[in-house]
Amino acid sequence: MATVTLGMVGLGRMGANMAERLRRAGHTIVGYDRSAQSPRDVESLEELVKALPTPRLVWVMVPAGPPTYETIDALGGLLEPGDVVVDGGNSRYTDDIRHAEDLAKKGIGFVDCGVSGGVWGLTEGYGLMCGGDDEHVGLLMPVFETLKPTGDTGFVHAGAVGAGHFAKMVHNGIEYGLMQAYAEGWELLEATDLVTDVREVFRSWQSGTVIRSWLLDLAVRALDADEHLGALRGYAEDSGEGRWTVQAAVDHAVPLPVITAALFARFASRQDDSPSMKMIAALRNQFGGHPVTAAAGMVEKGVGEAGADAPGAEPDPGATKR
Repeated sequence: MATVTLGMVGLGRMGANMAERLRRAGHTIVGYDRSAQSPRDVESLEELVKALPTPRLVWVMVPAGPPTYETIDALGGLLEPGDVVVDGGNSRYTDDIRHAEDLAKKGIGFVDCGVSGGVWGLTEGYGLMCGGDDEHVGLLMPVFETLKPTGDTGFVHAGAVGAGHFAKMVHNGIEYGLMQAYAEGWELLEATDLVTDVREVFRSWQSGTVIRSWLLDLAVRALDADEHLGALRGYAEDSGEGRWTVQAAVDHAVPLPVITAALFARFASRQDDSPSMKMIAALRNQFGGHPVTAAAGMVEKGVGEAGADAPGAEPDPGATKR
């Protein structure tokens, strides 16, 4: 396999592991990170560009948004016609199109590449979804071949610029839905007295079932470390790609009920006391006299105090006012 020299900008968990996987295969990697504590090879983007042979290949692996904009804009002022920039972060596909247009004015190529694999990618390989011109993708094929898992799958040239990150966006949306399904199933199993070993139920699903997957393997791994997940708070962030998936679905009039619900479930996880559920509780109390739970530091309201005496309300004959 041919080897190349590649500049890697961003040496966090993903970037550093990708650089290491490439080095192990014989590629020359010139690494740069803004942090002096990182295992960087050069002190600046200027030094990185000077250290690369032409055509220069630079892989950007920094957080999406302003850090990526600033890095690619800076590279645009340092690179030359014929060089190629790869954005391997979790950028939005619409940003890719802008970057490609800006760099094309200077004769610089651009490839977007969605990367999946997390901390396991160093040993297992990374799932790669890229977008860009055939010429630019071709220059990077030795890199893609090394980063992807061994075998015939794990890499796709999905289409023009933006296609790679669009594919990765949808991938992450699906991931949201799968994780939510496993999480809800686990919660239901934990809620019943009939099932006495939830962890082993999950483990039994790892072989021979239609829901076996790497995510299921990771769920079992998590349960092995903390059987009832008692050390964790039920709070989940979102990377942004779930939101972009839902927004793209609206743009294309494609129904995504599962992915959308999974995204909203993450929003709900961040509420210690759901504002909307307060209104639900108040309305149930108003029309049906259903009991309400007091907020911390407050006195729980009885039915009469909560509005059972309002016109049309049916008071509960067994309710006791406080």
